[in-house]
Amino acid sequence: MVKKVSQQRDLFESERSFRLLVEGVADYALYMLDPNGVITSWNIGGERIKGYTPEEILGQHFSRFYTEGDRASGKPARALGIAREKGRYEEEGWRVRKDGTFFWASVVIDPIYEDGELIGFAKITRDITERRNAQIKLEEMQKQLAESQKFDALGQLTGGIAHDFNNLLMIISGSLHILKKSSDDDPKLERAMSAIETATRRGAALTNQLLTFARRQSVNPQAIDFAERIASIREVLDAGVGSSVRIALDIASDTWPVRADVSELETALLNLVINARDAMPDGGTVTIRARNTALDEPPLTGDFVSISIVDTGLGIPSDVLDKIFEPFFTTKPIGKGTGLGLSQVHGFAHQAGGTIRVASELGEGTTFTILLPRGTDQPSRDTAGAASFRGSGTVLLVEDNPDVALVSIGLLEQLGYHVRRVADAEAALREIEKNGVDFVFSDIVMPGKMDGLSLAHHLRQIRPGLPILLATGYSDVAAGVRGDFPILRKPYEIHELSEAISKLPR
Repeated sequence: MVKKVSQQRDLFESERSFRLLVEGVADYALYMLDPNGVITSWNIGGERIKGYTPEEILGQHFSRFYTEGDRASGKPARALGIAREKGRYEEEGWRVRKDGTFFWASVVIDPIYEDGELIGFAKITRDITERRNAQIKLEEMQKQLAESQKFDALGQLTGGIAHDFNNLLMIISGSLHILKKSSDDDPKLERAMSAIETATRRGAALTNQLLTFARRQSVNPQAIDFAERIASIREVLDAGVGSSVRIALDIASDTWPVRADVSELETALLNLVINARDAMPDGGTVTIRARNTALDEPPLTGDFVSISIVDTGLGIPSDVLDKIFEPFFTTKPIGKGTGLGLSQVHGFAHQAGGTIRVASELGEGTTFTILLPRGTDQPSRDTAGAASFRGSGTVLLVEDNPDVALVSIGLLEQLGYHVRRVADAEAALREIEKNGVDFVFSDIVMPGKMDGLSLAHHLRQIRPGLPILLATGYSDVAAGVRGDFPILRKPYEIHELSEAISKLPR
């Protein structure tokens, strides 16, 4: 008898300890349901996670924790049915607290049997919203990393191709200019040369877009008054969209200057506006908007200007959004686009130290937003183009490609210069030490221990008054020039070479 009483006391204490344990767990909602889903027990974890006291929730159906959509679809009953048939039900999903807010829950339901008869269900719920948010953030970071690696690989490929192609275009355009100077007035020959010239310029424009996408374009970043820049190219933008599309401006009066390359900014805006036009075949409105914004999203931190191009067009399908910035990807008919416009915008924004974002909904239009760093210098103003310039004296041409060198010599001689040419920086230093020159015209990308930029910096130290002009079709190191030396982009024409030389300090 004593033994039986002791066993009963031990069982009571065990049940009491278990009840206290269950009731005291704060991180999990541990409670019982009857066979119909009515709540028969409640613990402090349930109150903390879902907000109900025992007096409020005991006797209520557990379906009240589900969203309205889940209740309408019969999900609570299916959960109990699966637990009964399979011996366990487990899932993650949205649940609703007493105050109406949502949380992401990990749920387990186990059937409870006594003597082979179902007497209810044990239900365990945990709030894993923070873990889910962390997982989503990690996945987004992994996606951004993969996207960045993909664009870097594409950039290396396109940059290398564009570099070689620009040298070829330099030879074509320069040789064409020499032919035009010496050709007879043959209409057929003139038409042929005009066609070559048009194709060369088209090739140069495409190559520049590739370089901008690859973030290997030589740029001249400066502070730009955005409202003033829009006003100066307004006619070009209006002509680009045609009569059926209206351009509206929504530029805040206190918009900061942006720091970017003027030419690349204008090209990016024109590309986005034309894209918006094509998205509105029946006409509509393109709104150019600018606002100041402060970012704290490493690596984008500090003051930025948010420039948005908003259209009222067809929108972009979700399965296309991830591809729109890839070079040569286009949804336009054959002959209606190169697929490089948005690639140029993407490369420009990132090379300028910003980024581009896109939001679109089918039938509701698309918004492209370029974020550019705030310019802290005095904004640049338009200046009149340089007058036709003819020089004299000796120029040292530093160019390793003999075909490009031949063309450059011909252009320089037409401008009145005597040209001495060397193939690398070391030879240039020896030539300057031996004979002296009036200015140096050097390619940036060259073989040897010293490239054109390093040569320019070295000459700045040993010959501080010697004018230096650099040229490049593409260069990673050109981004480090930052206005220290003027850069002429290949392929260049004689008037561009003349203008660049005329601006050299004397």
